[in-house]
Amino acid sequence: MPSPRINPLVATLSAPPIPEVQAWKKAYDGSLGPLIDLSQAVPGYPPHADMLGWLGEAAGSVALAGYGDIEGEPDLRAAYASWVSNVYAAEIGPANIHITSGCNQAFMAAMMAIAGPGDTVLLTNPCYFNHETTLAMSGVEVRYVTCDAENGFLPEPAAVEAMISSGVRALAVVTPNNPTGATYPDGLLQALFGLCREHGIWMIVDETYRDFLPLDLGRPHGLFASPGWEDNLIGLYSFSKSFCIPGHRVGAITAGEAVVEQIAKVMDNLQICAPRPPQAALARAIPALGDWRRANTLEISARAAALRDVVAGVGGWDIAAIGAYFAFVRHPFHNLSSHEAAHRLARDAGVITIPGSFFGQGLERYLRVAFANADVSTIGGLGGRFASCSG
Repeated sequence: MPSPRINPLVATLSAPPIPEVQAWKKAYDGSLGPLIDLSQAVPGYPPHADMLGWLGEAAGSVALAGYGDIEGEPDLRAAYASWVSNVYAAEIGPANIHITSGCNQAFMAAMMAIAGPGDTVLLTNPCYFNHETTLAMSGVEVRYVTCDAENGFLPEPAAVEAMISSGVRALAVVTPNNPTGATYPDGLLQALFGLCREHGIWMIVDETYRDFLPLDLGRPHGLFASPGWEDNLIGLYSFSKSFCIPGHRVGAITAGEAVVEQIAKVMDNLQICAPRPPQAALARAIPALGDWRRANTLEISARAAALRDVVAGVGGWDIAAIGAYFAFVRHPFHNLSSHEAAHRLARDAGVITIPGSFFGQGLERYLRVAFANADVSTIGGLGGRFASCSG
Protein backbone atom coordinates (compact mmCIF):
# COMPACT_ATOMS: atom_id res chain seq x y z
CA MET A 1 0.00 0.00 0.00
CA PRO A 2 1.53 3.36 -0.98
CA SER A 3 2.34 5.78 1.81
CA PRO A 4 1.38 9.44 1.71
CA ARG A 5 4.39 11.70 1.40
CA ILE A 6 5.65 14.64 3.41
CA ASN A 7 6.36 17.83 1.47
CA PRO A 8 10.03 17.30 0.48
CA LEU A 9 10.73 21.01 0.91
CA VAL A 10 9.99 20.50 4.60
CA ALA A 11 11.21 16.93 5.01
CA THR A 12 14.71 17.82 3.81
CA LEU A 13 15.15 20.62 6.34
CA SER A 14 17.27 20.02 9.42
CA ALA A 15 15.48 19.78 12.75
CA PRO A 16 15.12 23.09 14.68
CA PRO A 17 18.55 23.84 16.17
CA ILE A 18 17.52 25.31 19.52
CA PRO A 19 15.98 22.08 20.91
CA GLU A 20 19.12 20.21 19.89
CA VAL A 21 21.47 22.40 21.88
CA GLN A 22 19.01 22.61 24.77
CA ALA A 23 19.20 18.82 25.04
CA TRP A 24 22.92 19.13 25.85
CA LYS A 25 22.00 20.43 29.30
CA LYS A 26 21.41 16.86 30.44
CA ALA A 27 25.07 15.96 30.00
CA TYR A 28 26.40 18.63 32.39
CA ASP A 29 27.11 17.38 35.92
CA GLY A 30 26.91 20.77 37.66
CA SER A 31 30.49 20.60 38.94
CA LEU A 32 31.29 24.21 37.95
CA GLY A 33 28.09 25.72 39.24
CA PRO A 34 24.66 26.40 37.74
CA LEU A 35 24.27 25.93 33.99
CA ILE A 36 24.64 29.13 31.94
CA ASP A 37 22.38 29.16 28.89
CA LEU A 38 23.74 31.52 26.21
CA SER A 39 22.01 29.81 23.29
CA GLN A 40 18.56 31.15 22.35
CA ALA A 41 18.38 34.92 22.76
CA VAL A 42 15.97 35.69 25.60
CA PRO A 43 15.78 38.81 27.76
CA GLY A 44 17.78 38.22 30.91
CA TYR A 45 15.37 40.28 33.06
CA PRO A 46 11.58 40.37 33.45
CA PRO A 47 9.06 42.67 31.75
CA HIS A 48 8.25 45.96 33.43
CA ALA A 49 5.58 45.58 36.14
CA ASP A 50 3.29 47.97 34.26
CA MET A 51 3.67 45.86 31.12
CA LEU A 52 2.58 42.78 33.03
CA GLY A 53 -0.39 44.69 34.41
CA TRP A 54 -1.45 45.91 30.98
CA LEU A 55 -1.10 42.40 29.56
CA GLY A 56 -3.31 41.00 32.30
CA GLU A 57 -5.89 43.71 31.84
CA ALA A 58 -5.99 43.19 28.08
CA ALA A 59 -6.14 39.40 28.40
CA GLY A 60 -9.29 39.76 30.51
CA SER A 61 -10.97 42.12 28.07
CA VAL A 62 -14.10 40.86 26.33
CA ALA A 63 -13.56 43.45 23.61
CA LEU A 64 -10.20 41.93 22.70
CA ALA A 65 -11.42 38.32 22.64
CA GLY A 66 -12.68 38.53 19.07
CA TYR A 67 -10.89 38.89 15.75
CA GLY A 68 -9.03 42.11 15.08
CA ASP A 69 -7.83 43.94 11.99
CA ILE A 70 -5.59 41.80 9.82
CA GLU A 71 -2.99 44.58 9.65
CA GLY A 72 -2.95 44.99 13.42
CA GLU A 73 -4.65 47.01 16.15
CA PRO A 74 -5.02 50.66 15.05
CA ASP A 75 -3.66 51.96 18.37
CA LEU A 76 -0.48 49.88 18.08
CA ARG A 77 0.03 50.73 14.40
CA ALA A 78 -0.24 54.41 15.27
CA ALA A 79 2.03 54.16 18.33
CA TYR A 80 4.67 52.19 16.46
CA ALA A 81 4.54 54.50 13.43
CA SER A 82 5.11 57.50 15.68
CA TRP A 83 7.99 55.74 17.43
CA VAL A 84 9.83 54.68 14.28
CA SER A 85 9.26 58.11 12.73
CA ASN A 86 11.26 59.52 15.65
CA VAL A 87 13.87 56.73 15.55
CA TYR A 88 14.62 57.26 11.85
CA ALA A 89 13.80 60.99 11.57
CA ALA A 90 11.35 60.05 8.83
CA GLU A 91 7.64 60.31 8.07
CA ILE A 92 6.10 56.89 8.60
CA GLY A 93 2.36 56.52 9.02
CA PRO A 94 0.11 53.81 10.49
CA ALA A 95 -0.72 52.66 6.95
CA ASN A 96 2.97 51.73 6.58
CA ILE A 97 2.79 49.30 9.51
CA HIS A 98 1.64 45.68 9.57
CA ILE A 99 1.64 43.84 12.91
CA THR A 100 2.52 40.13 12.92
CA SER A 101 2.90 37.30 15.40
CA GLY A 102 6.62 37.74 15.96
CA CYS A 103 9.42 38.72 13.60
CA ASN A 104 9.81 35.24 12.12
CA GLN A 105 6.25 35.54 10.87
CA ALA A 106 7.00 39.06 9.66
CA PHE A 107 9.82 37.66 7.53
CA MET A 108 7.70 34.82 6.20
CA ALA A 109 4.72 37.06 5.37
CA ALA A 110 6.91 39.65 3.66
CA MET A 111 8.77 37.04 1.65
CA MET A 112 5.58 35.29 0.57
CA ALA A 113 4.36 38.66 -0.71
CA ILE A 114 7.44 39.34 -2.85
CA ALA A 115 8.98 35.97 -3.83
CA GLY A 116 7.71 32.55 -4.83
CA PRO A 117 8.87 29.15 -6.07
CA GLY A 118 11.70 29.52 -8.58
CA ASP A 119 12.67 33.00 -7.41
CA THR A 120 15.95 33.76 -5.63
CA VAL A 121 16.70 35.72 -2.46
CA LEU A 122 20.17 36.77 -1.33
CA LEU A 123 21.18 36.15 2.27
CA THR A 124 24.51 36.72 3.95
CA ASN A 125 26.82 33.96 5.14
CA PRO A 126 26.59 33.79 8.18
CA CYS A 127 22.80 34.08 8.15
CA TYR A 128 19.94 33.70 10.61
CA PHE A 129 18.91 30.07 10.17
CA ASN A 130 15.15 30.71 10.30
CA HIS A 131 15.44 33.03 7.31
CA GLU A 132 17.18 30.28 5.40
CA THR A 133 14.66 27.58 6.27
CA THR A 134 11.65 29.84 5.64
CA LEU A 135 12.82 30.42 2.08
CA ALA A 136 13.75 26.78 1.53
CA MET A 137 10.34 25.48 2.55
CA SER A 138 8.73 28.06 0.27
CA GLY A 139 10.59 26.82 -2.79
CA VAL A 140 12.66 30.00 -3.02
CA GLU A 141 16.32 29.55 -3.94
CA VAL A 142 18.85 31.05 -1.55
CA ARG A 143 22.24 32.42 -2.60
CA TYR A 144 24.76 33.58 -0.07
CA VAL A 145 26.95 36.65 0.04
CA THR A 146 30.06 35.72 2.01
CA CYS A 147 30.90 38.02 4.91
CA ASP A 148 34.48 37.58 6.07
CA ALA A 149 35.72 37.88 9.63
CA GLU A 150 38.44 40.23 8.35
CA ASN A 151 35.68 42.66 7.32
CA GLY A 152 33.80 42.36 10.59
CA PHE A 153 31.32 39.92 9.01
CA LEU A 154 29.88 42.75 6.93
CA PRO A 155 29.06 42.26 3.22
CA GLU A 156 30.99 44.08 0.52
CA PRO A 157 28.66 45.96 -1.87
CA ALA A 158 30.67 44.69 -4.86
CA ALA A 159 30.13 41.10 -3.70
CA VAL A 160 26.40 41.73 -3.39
CA GLU A 161 26.18 43.28 -6.85
CA ALA A 162 28.02 40.31 -8.34
CA MET A 163 25.28 38.04 -6.96
CA ILE A 164 22.37 39.99 -8.43
CA SER A 165 21.07 38.38 -11.59
CA SER A 166 17.79 37.57 -13.31
CA GLY A 167 15.42 35.92 -10.88
CA VAL A 168 16.81 37.59 -7.76
CA ARG A 169 13.91 39.25 -5.98
CA ALA A 170 15.45 40.53 -2.76
CA LEU A 171 18.46 41.01 -0.51
CA ALA A 172 17.83 40.34 3.20
CA VAL A 173 20.16 41.60 5.91
CA VAL A 174 20.01 41.61 9.72
CA THR A 175 21.44 44.54 11.69
CA PRO A 176 22.54 44.36 14.43
CA ASN A 177 23.34 40.95 13.10
CA ASN A 178 22.21 37.55 14.22
CA PRO A 179 24.47 35.58 14.70
CA THR A 180 27.54 37.82 14.75
CA GLY A 181 26.29 40.96 16.48
CA ALA A 182 27.89 43.11 13.77
CA THR A 183 26.12 46.42 13.16
CA TYR A 184 25.81 47.67 9.58
CA PRO A 185 26.90 51.31 9.35
CA ASP A 186 24.57 53.73 7.60
CA GLY A 187 26.95 54.14 4.67
CA LEU A 188 26.96 50.41 3.97
CA LEU A 189 23.17 50.18 4.20
CA GLN A 190 22.82 53.13 1.85
CA ALA A 191 25.17 51.47 -0.64
CA LEU A 192 23.23 48.21 -0.49
CA PHE A 193 19.94 50.07 -0.81
CA GLY A 194 21.27 51.89 -3.87
CA LEU A 195 22.18 48.57 -5.49
CA CYS A 196 18.72 47.17 -4.79
CA ARG A 197 17.12 50.24 -6.33
CA GLU A 198 19.39 50.13 -9.35
CA HIS A 199 18.56 46.49 -10.03
CA GLY A 200 14.87 46.69 -9.13
CA ILE A 201 14.91 44.26 -6.21
CA TRP A 202 13.65 44.48 -2.63
CA MET A 203 15.84 45.18 0.36
CA ILE A 204 14.68 43.52 3.58
CA VAL A 205 16.23 44.91 6.77
CA ASP A 206 15.58 42.88 9.93
CA GLU A 207 16.22 45.12 12.95
CA THR A 208 15.03 42.86 15.75
CA TYR A 209 17.87 44.11 17.98
CA ARG A 210 17.70 47.78 16.97
CA ASP A 211 16.84 49.05 20.44
CA PHE A 212 20.12 47.77 21.89
CA LEU A 213 22.37 49.93 19.74
CA PRO A 214 24.51 52.41 21.72
CA LEU A 215 22.36 55.32 22.91
CA ASP A 216 24.76 57.89 21.46
CA LEU A 217 24.69 56.36 17.97
CA GLY A 218 21.81 58.48 16.68
CA ARG A 219 19.39 57.08 14.15
CA PRO A 220 20.31 53.55 13.01
CA HIS A 221 20.27 54.59 9.34
CA GLY A 222 18.64 57.00 6.92
CA LEU A 223 16.89 54.51 4.63
CA PHE A 224 13.35 55.42 5.69
CA ALA A 225 14.10 59.11 5.11
CA SER A 226 15.01 58.42 1.46
CA PRO A 227 12.42 59.71 -1.03
CA GLY A 228 10.49 56.79 -2.49
CA TRP A 229 11.76 54.27 0.07
CA GLU A 230 8.38 52.54 -0.14
CA ASP A 231 9.20 51.27 -3.64
CA ASN A 232 11.72 48.64 -2.55
CA LEU A 233 12.42 48.74 1.21
CA ILE A 234 10.81 46.55 3.88
CA GLY A 235 11.76 46.79 7.56
CA LEU A 236 11.19 44.07 10.14
CA TYR A 237 11.05 44.37 13.93
CA SER A 238 10.31 42.31 17.05
CA PHE A 239 8.84 43.51 20.33
CA SER A 240 10.11 40.38 22.08
CA LYS A 241 13.48 41.60 23.28
CA SER A 242 12.81 45.28 24.00
CA PHE A 243 9.66 44.60 26.02
CA CYS A 244 10.69 41.14 27.34
CA ILE A 245 7.62 39.37 25.94
CA PRO A 246 8.87 36.71 23.50
CA GLY A 247 6.09 34.36 24.58
CA HIS A 248 3.44 36.82 23.44
CA ARG A 249 4.72 36.82 19.84
CA VAL A 250 4.38 40.31 18.38
CA GLY A 251 6.42 41.71 15.49
CA ALA A 252 6.06 44.50 12.97
CA ILE A 253 6.65 45.22 9.29
CA THR A 254 7.33 48.71 7.96
CA ALA A 255 6.64 49.01 4.24
CA GLY A 256 4.84 50.95 1.55
CA GLU A 257 1.06 50.93 1.72
CA ALA A 258 0.84 48.81 -1.44
CA VAL A 259 3.11 46.19 0.13
CA VAL A 260 1.12 46.20 3.38
CA GLU A 261 -1.99 45.42 1.32
CA GLN A 262 -0.29 42.38 -0.21
CA ILE A 263 1.09 41.20 3.14
CA ALA A 264 -2.43 41.38 4.58
CA LYS A 265 -3.49 38.73 2.05
CA VAL A 266 -0.74 36.45 3.34
CA MET A 267 -1.46 37.20 6.98
CA ASP A 268 -5.16 36.46 6.58
CA ASN A 269 -4.21 32.92 5.62
CA LEU A 270 -1.43 32.49 8.15
CA GLN A 271 -3.21 33.70 11.27
CA ILE A 272 -5.95 36.25 10.43
CA CYS A 273 -4.48 38.66 12.98
CA ALA A 274 -1.69 38.80 15.53
CA PRO A 275 -2.69 38.23 19.20
CA ARG A 276 -4.75 41.22 20.28
CA PRO A 277 -4.11 41.54 24.05
CA PRO A 278 -0.33 42.06 23.74
CA GLN A 279 -0.96 44.54 20.93
CA ALA A 280 -3.17 46.58 23.24
CA ALA A 281 -0.56 46.43 26.00
CA LEU A 282 2.23 47.45 23.64
CA ALA A 283 0.27 50.47 22.41
CA ARG A 284 0.40 51.74 26.00
CA ALA A 285 3.97 50.59 26.66
CA ILE A 286 5.65 52.26 23.68
CA PRO A 287 5.16 55.85 24.91
CA ALA A 288 5.29 54.99 28.63
CA LEU A 289 8.38 52.79 29.00
CA GLY A 290 11.06 54.73 27.11
CA ASP A 291 13.23 55.33 30.18
CA TRP A 292 13.02 51.66 31.16
CA ARG A 293 14.05 50.55 27.67
CA ARG A 294 17.00 52.94 27.67
CA ALA A 295 18.15 51.59 31.04
CA ASN A 296 18.01 48.08 29.61
CA THR A 297 20.12 49.18 26.65
CA LEU A 298 22.78 50.39 29.09
CA GLU A 299 22.59 47.08 30.95
CA ILE A 300 23.09 45.09 27.75
CA SER A 301 26.09 47.28 26.90
CA ALA A 302 27.56 46.49 30.32
CA ARG A 303 27.10 42.78 29.62
CA ALA A 304 28.88 43.13 26.30
CA ALA A 305 31.78 44.91 28.02
CA ALA A 306 31.93 42.16 30.64
CA LEU A 307 32.19 39.49 27.94
CA ARG A 308 34.97 41.40 26.19
CA ASP A 309 36.94 41.52 29.45
CA VAL A 310 36.40 37.82 30.14
CA VAL A 311 37.44 36.61 26.71
CA ALA A 312 40.48 38.89 26.68
CA GLY A 313 41.72 37.11 29.79
CA VAL A 314 41.39 33.56 28.49
CA GLY A 315 44.04 32.23 26.14
CA GLY A 316 42.91 30.83 22.82
CA TRP A 317 39.47 32.45 22.79
CA ASP A 318 38.73 35.53 20.71
CA ILE A 319 35.72 37.73 19.92
CA ALA A 320 35.43 38.09 16.16
CA ALA A 321 32.36 40.35 16.30
CA ILE A 322 30.03 41.62 19.01
CA GLY A 323 26.99 43.86 19.30
CA ALA A 324 23.42 44.16 20.60
CA TYR A 325 22.63 40.65 21.87
CA PHE A 326 25.33 38.45 20.36
CA ALA A 327 29.03 37.79 20.10
CA PHE A 328 30.61 35.53 17.50
CA VAL A 329 33.43 33.92 19.46
CA ARG A 330 36.34 32.01 17.94
CA HIS A 331 36.99 28.88 20.00
CA PRO A 332 40.48 27.35 20.49
CA PHE A 333 39.71 23.76 19.44
CA HIS A 334 41.49 23.42 16.11
CA ASN A 335 40.69 19.74 15.88
CA LEU A 336 36.97 20.09 16.66
CA SER A 337 34.04 21.21 14.55
CA SER A 338 31.93 24.03 15.94
CA HIS A 339 29.27 21.46 16.80
CA GLU A 340 31.75 19.36 18.74
CA ALA A 341 33.20 22.44 20.45
CA ALA A 342 29.78 23.71 21.53
CA HIS A 343 28.82 20.25 22.78
CA ARG A 344 32.06 19.99 24.77
CA LEU A 345 31.56 23.43 26.32
CA ALA A 346 28.03 22.44 27.35
CA ARG A 347 29.01 19.04 28.72
CA ASP A 348 32.24 19.96 30.51
CA ALA A 349 31.65 23.59 31.51
CA GLY A 350 27.88 23.97 31.65
CA VAL A 351 27.79 26.79 29.08
CA ILE A 352 25.25 26.43 26.26
CA THR A 353 26.09 28.20 22.99
CA ILE A 354 25.19 27.60 19.35
CA PRO A 355 27.70 26.19 16.83
CA GLY A 356 28.79 28.54 14.07
CA SER A 357 28.04 25.86 11.48
CA PHE A 358 24.31 26.29 12.19
CA PHE A 359 24.57 29.71 10.52
CA GLY A 360 26.42 28.87 7.32
CA GLN A 361 29.49 27.46 5.65
CA GLY A 362 33.11 27.95 6.74
CA LEU A 363 32.18 28.83 10.33
CA GLU A 364 33.55 25.81 12.19
CA ARG A 365 35.82 27.92 14.42
CA TYR A 366 32.96 30.02 15.82
CA LEU A 367 30.28 29.84 18.49
CA ARG A 368 27.35 32.23 18.87
CA VAL A 369 27.16 33.56 22.42
CA ALA A 370 23.89 35.26 23.42
CA PHE A 371 25.52 37.30 26.18
CA ALA A 372 22.38 39.36 26.83
CA ASN A 373 20.84 36.33 28.52
CA ALA A 374 23.12 36.59 31.58
CA ASP A 375 23.90 39.38 34.04
CA VAL A 376 27.33 40.93 34.45
CA SER A 377 28.20 38.79 37.46
CA THR A 378 27.34 35.56 35.65
CA ILE A 379 29.30 36.62 32.58
CA GLY A 380 32.26 37.36 34.84
CA GLY A 381 32.39 33.68 35.76
CA LEU A 382 32.66 32.51 32.16
CA GLY A 383 36.44 32.90 32.08
CA GLY A 384 37.04 29.99 34.40
CA ARG A 385 34.58 27.84 32.49
CA PHE A 386 36.14 28.61 29.13
CA ALA A 387 39.59 27.90 30.55
CA SER A 388 38.47 24.64 32.17
CA CYS A 389 37.84 22.95 28.85
CA SER A 390 40.47 24.67 26.71
CA GLY A 391 43.23 22.16 27.31
